[in-house]
Amino acid sequence: MANVFNVAEVIDMGIEKERRRRDFYGMVAERFENKALKDLFVRLRDWESEHIKRFSMIRDSSVAEEAQESYQGEFAAYMKALVDDKFYKQVSAKEFARNVKAPKVAIQYALGFEKDAILFFNELLKYMEPYQADKVRELIEEEKRHIIYLTALKKRYD
Repeated sequence: MANVFNVAEVIDMGIEKERRRRDFYGMVAERFENKALKDLFVRLRDWESEHIKRFSMIRDSSVAEEAQESYQGEFAAYMKALVDDKFYKQVSAKEFARNVKAPKVAIQYALGFEKDAILFFNELLKYMEPYQADKVRELIEEEKRHIIYLTALKKRYD
C-alpha cells in the first residue's frame, strides 16, 4: 500500500541541512585570518544562502504526492536517516567551527557537506515533479562544482 507523504516536508529537511552548512561556513570564515580562506568560506556561506532561497521556492510550489514503499514508513525513515547523521544531529555548527583548527580540516568538512547535499538531492529527485526536478538538478550541479573547487584547494594543503 502506498503512503502519502508531503514533499514539502522532505524539502524542509534539505533546507535545514543548507542552513546548518551556511552557519558552519560563516563560523569558519570568522575563524581564519587568512583573507583567501575567509573569502572562500564567505563565498560558500553565500552559496548556501542562495540554495536556501531556491529550495524554499521549490518547497512552496510542491504538493502532496504518493510514493510507493516496500513497507509503511520506508520513505520517511530513509530520508530521516539522510538528515540525522553525525554532521547534522550530534554537533552544532558552533561546535564544528570550534573543531576546525586548520584550513585542511575545514575544507574536509566542507567536502563532506557538499557530498552529503548531492546524496540528499539525488534521493529527493525520485519524488519530484519534472519542473521541480530540473531545479534540484541545477543545485546538484552547483554542489559538484563546489566539490571540484574544494578538492583543488585541499591539494594546496596536502
